Amino acid sequence: MPLILDDRECRGPLPDALAASGAFDVEIRRLALGDCLVDGALLFERKTLPDLAASIKEGRLFSQALRLARARWPAALVLEGTAGDLARSEMRWEAIQGALINVSLFIGLPILRSRSALETARTMLYAAEQNRAVVMGGLTRRGRRPKGKAALQSYILQGLPGVGPERAAQLLARFGSVEAVVSADAEVLTSVAGIGSQTARRLRWALGDTPGNASGTGIKPSSPYKNRSART
Repeated sequence: MPLILDDRECRGPLPDALAASGAFDVEIRRLALGDCLVDGALLFERKTLPDLAASIKEGRLFSQALRLARARWPAALVLEGTAGDLARSEMRWEAIQGALINVSLFIGLPILRSRSALETARTMLYAAEQNRAVVMGGLTRRGRRPKGKAALQSYILQGLPGVGPERAAQLLARFGSVEAVVSADAEVLTSVAGIGSQTARRLRWALGDTPGNASGTGIKPSSPYKNRSART
């Protein structure tokens, strides 16, 4: 799973936890926002409970949460630590609870909990795997369909395998319409940044004729999902 780690996190326990999980291909560089960008699709800000208390005291939490909630990727705040860590912060629980209510309910930034850096790594992995299931059509997308033609076109494309918000935007920028995307062959699809040959084959497989009626020939098309180890 590809993961970009902000270079300012290198001094903490997270790099070792990511390596210990054995699940991530880590690239270290400066992120303008957040601590980890996972699979090019999900943004995570990691805070230990003492960090959380300090950010509340210093007035940084809400402005940071607002920026995360407005990020181009779905974002979440991961709170890491135990009750003992929270007790050492010497901050009243009511103040912390009030801040978390504001962040989650009114700013709209999801909050996830973990007890250690390794559990944080696993939480990010689980979230990224579920995100892949959503874009592959494995989970039902919640909420109403978006209003406006451009938003609706993006929503439609995100129902295709391997297509999230960013790829949908790239496809629409390249082809101009859902109809043109549907009509494009695999070779043309690979001209879009981020879409490799495997993803293009999956798109053509999903958009092609139903099994047993490939181009009216009665030949059942082969599924590109048989070899999931291939690079996309």
